[in-house]
Amino acid sequence: MPWFARLAVILVCGLAGCSDTAPAPRFHAAANPQLLSEWGQVHVTGSELRVGENVVVYDLNTPLFTDYALKLRTIWMPQGRQAQYREGEALDFPVGTVITKTFYYPRTGTAGEVGRGDGHSLLAAGGTLDLSRVQLIETRILVHREDGWDALPYRWREDQSEAILHRVGDIVPLILAGEDGERQAFNYVMPDVNQCASCHAPDSNTREIAPIGPKPRHLNRDFEYPGGTRNQLDHLAAVGFLTGSPAPADAPRNADWSDVTAPLEGRARAYLDANCSHCHSAIGPADTSGLHLDPGTPHGPALGRCKPPIAAGSGTGNRRYDIVPGNPDDSILLFRMDNIRPDQMMPELGRSTVHIEGVELIREWIASLDGDCGP
Repeated sequence: MPWFARLAVILVCGLAGCSDTAPAPRFHAAANPQLLSEWGQVHVTGSELRVGENVVVYDLNTPLFTDYALKLRTIWMPQGRQAQYREGEALDFPVGTVITKTFYYPRTGTAGEVGRGDGHSLLAAGGTLDLSRVQLIETRILVHREDGWDALPYRWREDQSEAILHRVGDIVPLILAGEDGERQAFNYVMPDVNQCASCHAPDSNTREIAPIGPKPRHLNRDFEYPGGTRNQLDHLAAVGFLTGSPAPADAPRNADWSDVTAPLEGRARAYLDANCSHCHSAIGPADTSGLHLDPGTPHGPALGRCKPPIAAGSGTGNRRYDIVPGNPDDSILLFRMDNIRPDQMMPELGRSTVHIEGVELIREWIASLDGDCGP
């Protein structure tokens, strides 16, 4: 091959991010690599984003809303290490575990514009993404080291060839295109490392960083793997990543919030669990609010029914109670969800847009509740 032909191949591969060999998954015990590819969890090969060897892709029954972004989630552990099953908490992952979450949108063909789509229609079995169809934004890493978990955000280059460590966060101006032709400009806010830590500290007593998504009730669902469809808990056990798990039928399982055939109560409680309960629990950072939105909280004041706010400030919207049964428009909970003002919105971090469908779900649920709060 002439020298100029070899140079052309090198340049094309450099621009497209292609590689003859995929990087092996690695655990970095102390170093924080500048390049995401140095972790070997996900990598660009030609025009595709692929997961590394023995990296397991997973999904959640009801995920956290992040400005309509779609997410590719992965788990990897060094050979011979296993997570221990825990019923009501995230799995007990060993030192060496690397968890990633890649945020992306469907492409619309217009620069700076992204779409809202079905993530399963874009994610091939095994976790492959066609880069001609998606716009990668960021990949967040949680790594379990000897002294605890660390959170590291990586920002994808415009050409989608690599993601770079971006500890200070970033603001990405985007235009969200709806199926009805409506366009909404918004700022996608990529968190800095401190903001990552503030959300991933579900215990206000220890303030230790920890995973919040991979709990049995979120993981207990089927997923399409290259070899066929299988329950995720069973799959994690089969590949040697999980021990002590019961049969899926005996494990807790959250509803899919978008499954209109499922009971409304289960869908609404799953949505509040995924989006709110990592803070709003008896031990969470929002424990002083007295509002506990985890699935074990029974109906009553702790769930917000007829409960006056403790320290919501302007976030009350001049409403008296967190939840007024049968009256969503008088409920502080719905007011804060249907809001993007920094001093009023909930959650406080993680979104710049209103989740219209989520708001309508909680509106319908509150409207279905019996009782009243008196005069």
